[in-house]
Amino acid sequence: MKSVQAHGRVLIDTGAFAAGAIRREINHGRAVAILNMLMATARPLLTTNLVVAETHALVLARAGRALALQTLHQIDWSVDVLRVTDEDELAGRAILARCTDKDFSLADAISFAVMDRLGIRDTFTFDRHFAQYGFNILQPS
Repeated sequence: MKSVQAHGRVLIDTGAFAAGAIRREINHGRAVAILNMLMATARPLLTTNLVVAETHALVLARAGRALALQTLHQIDWSVDVLRVTDEDELAGRAILARCTDKDFSLADAISFAVMDRLGIRDTFTFDRHFAQYGFNILQPS
């Protein structure tokens, strides 16, 4: 794990979006601190359309429709949303087949594939699977 640096793109994962949106989430304070640091350093932020769908479902289940919709709007104006390709999905499935000792979700494995394809090493997440796969999980300084 490393602190936020002023270069390179960062992929934001579902748990980070949800923790930032839902005040009662255990990682809310850390999420807000990391997001503020990312905004201050002007690092390009991105996510995938699968993460957006996961985020909406998670916030909807934990905090209701209004906050879930508000979170979608916030994602739209603050983060580039990449549509996963057929190749990304196939690469994600290959990761699942190869990493039989891990319990990665398909959405996470597709995020790994996108990050590999784009050369992204840093992620804003609270999901240990990203570190298990070899990515840097950002922490507040």
